[in-house]
Amino acid sequence: MPMTHKPTILVVEDEEDLRDIIIYNLEREGYKTIGFESGEEGFEQAISEKPDLMILDLMLPGMSGMDVCRNIKQGSDNQSLPIIIVSAKGEEADIVSGLELGADDYLAKPFSPRILLARVRTVLRRSERKAATEENEDT
Repeated sequence: MPMTHKPTILVVEDEEDLRDIIIYNLEREGYKTIGFESGEEGFEQAISEKPDLMILDLMLPGMSGMDVCRNIKQGSDNQSLPIIIVSAKGEEADIVSGLELGADDYLAKPFSPRILLARVRTVLRRSERKAATEENEDT
């Protein structure tokens, strides 16, 4: 029987109030969280900590969220890390760009914490199914 663990979610958001709200709601649902405000810190944590999911803002100081997403999905050994983009950039072109870079979901700000939690659960479920399928193919 697989061991159940609390998924760890990396939250990379430069607006402290919003980051705190996201983290508060995730922790209330039983997730472990790590929060950062810059793209560089978020990228380094994603590589070193190997979280189960990343919630990523696009407009960050230093390395942009798009660059973080691109670097994770194209170059690292953590390419399967699910990413949900949260951004004030809600235009169709922005959403399409984020998804084409490899993000698993895209949520335009402002958003309801309940909707974010539902999407987190959905992306984690999808990620777990994909991992189980790959494990079965390896055996």
